[in-house]
Amino acid sequence: MINYNGEIVNFSKEVLTVNNRAFKYGDALFETIKANNSNIHFLEDHYFRLMASMRMLRMEIPMSFTMDYFENELSKTIEANNLQDARVRITVYRKDGGLYTPDTNKVDFIIEANPLKEMFKGNYEVDLFKDYFIYSGLLSTIKTTNKLTNVLASIYASENNLDNCILLNEKKQLVEAINGNIFLVNGNTVKTPSISEGCVKGIIRKKIIEIIAKQSIYTIEETEISPFDIQKADELFITNTIVGVQSVTSYRKSFFKTTVAQELSLALKKLV
Repeated sequence: MINYNGEIVNFSKEVLTVNNRAFKYGDALFETIKANNSNIHFLEDHYFRLMASMRMLRMEIPMSFTMDYFENELSKTIEANNLQDARVRITVYRKDGGLYTPDTNKVDFIIEANPLKEMFKGNYEVDLFKDYFIYSGLLSTIKTTNKLTNVLASIYASENNLDNCILLNEKKQLVEAINGNIFLVNGNTVKTPSISEGCVKGIIRKKIIEIIAKQSIYTIEETEISPFDIQKADELFITNTIVGVQSVTSYRKSFFKTTVAQELSLALKKLV
């Protein structure tokens, strides 16, 4: 079952037309959200990121789209699918009409809820994806449905028996992984690409930065990171909403520890 504009309908129901703007122009954005025991993780952060992203795309936010409404519609969809642990996705797109210039800025939305599968892996190998780049502009920091670079990087990873790839920007600096933000550990310093590099404003990225900032053992730096810095790192890990913290164990001929990632993962779990 899916939630289409607040109505629970069968997933086979035709709700999109050939004039759908997400399909024709990628004129849409989305949030991926985790729920455990029907508890929606970091609801407030997801809600405010969604609202900020809609404003950036000049979408008209419905008056009814409050955080309470948002929570209710997510919960309603999870329950309709008889789930407690769920991977939930809300896609918001501009209503049909127009060419590049839309006829309206009003929106429709679809919420999907699927069983939450264990995604964490022990041995985890990554490499660079260098065929195409992420542009280091503000538009890259929001989760639009235009993810061709991620799709092509995923195909490359599959063809080369990799678990993930690291994406670069047009300056050939690190941006993020295919499905999450990336962090490097050097001694007691934890580094992550700054938002100005083009990385998505990840919810778990934000939480990890807050965790590190509140303790005295490690320091956090949001900065420009070169691919050469990877081989000098003690640790490398990826963060996203579903997995939380995923340690990277190998990159080319480099092998990494997982100590800091494990500590941060435990600290993150205490927040939900």
